[in-house]
Amino acid sequence: MLEEVIAAFERKDYNTAAKLIKHLLKESPENPWVQFYLGRLHEVSGERQRAEKIYRQLLRLTTHNKILSQARQGLQRLEEVKQEERQRAISQATEKPTSTEPGILVLEPISNELKVTAAQKFAQIMQVDSYTARLILPSRSWRIYRTGKVGELEFYGRLLQQAGIPCFWLRIPQIQQIQVFQVKYFSESQPKPTVVCHNTANQIGSLNFDWSEVTARVIGLLPIFEQVVDVNARRQLERKIQTQDYAQFCDLHLPARRSILRIYDQGYEFQQGLEITPQVSQNTMRINWNGLINWVEQQTPQVKAWSDFKSFAEKVLDQTDVLNQIPSHVDLFQREKSNWDSAFQLYSGIIFLKNGLKK
Repeated sequence: MLEEVIAAFERKDYNTAAKLIKHLLKESPENPWVQFYLGRLHEVSGERQRAEKIYRQLLRLTTHNKILSQARQGLQRLEEVKQEERQRAISQATEKPTSTEPGILVLEPISNELKVTAAQKFAQIMQVDSYTARLILPSRSWRIYRTGKVGELEFYGRLLQQAGIPCFWLRIPQIQQIQVFQVKYFSESQPKPTVVCHNTANQIGSLNFDWSEVTARVIGLLPIFEQVVDVNARRQLERKIQTQDYAQFCDLHLPARRSILRIYDQGYEFQQGLEITPQVSQNTMRINWNGLINWVEQQTPQVKAWSDFKSFAEKVLDQTDVLNQIPSHVDLFQREKSNWDSAFQLYSGIIFLKNGLKK
């Protein structure tokens, strides 16, 4: 009867093959050839998961070389079909003009208790091994996992979300289009706060707003690098780039205006405008800065403060393909370009889009 099953498959008479296999399953259900052709029947019927399960069982339980070879070929066919379907889906996802714009796929933190299960699903979707998947999935802060056409990233993102893996995707041009105003000082607090600031073209003006417009406060420390001369292990002089100091930044997000007000300690003119911290000769930069930030916090008590920039930056500093596309809008004097500056703009921009525009 097994020969009749083979003949039915050769002439693609799957109805006859199904009847014969049903009979054989009653007579000898453990026969590996019967199991193999049951898997083939599932495969041609489009029940690929059931077929894959049988093929993998045969690889584990049988030693018959011909059956092993046929099972491997079956798995290869299933994989090829899966890849073809994936490519078709990606092609459809990138048909819209905006879907071809550059984007980022961001993984959100996941608890260690859920990571083992999530890693298995992630590995299957992104076609990596489970160990690598566990290393990729973040526990503390966002991780930019992939860049590319945003339509393709959306395709993978939706698969991950359906598998219970938190993530989101954004278009890089959205981040590039956010206006950033460098705040020089607050000139008024009533009836509305007013800042004197300059735009990206270094044009100075004033902007008044309402505290209720602020949706986020983003806090970060940016290293300031200087070239120094040091003595190496051979007692030779050598030039190095080292961190000499840190600058403190605070971004206020105004999504309705698609704008960020950027305040930083070395650019804020504490002697000008509104006296927030009483100015005395003993005041240090830190005293003035802490007074300013405390005052801002008092004006925005319901606004979430985002302060996990360092953890985010440490994961993204080597992703120059992304950072090179992000204008930093950071006015610190640096002898060399610092990826930390663009990383802060990227961090703040992601928060701006995810929690402000939500588009």
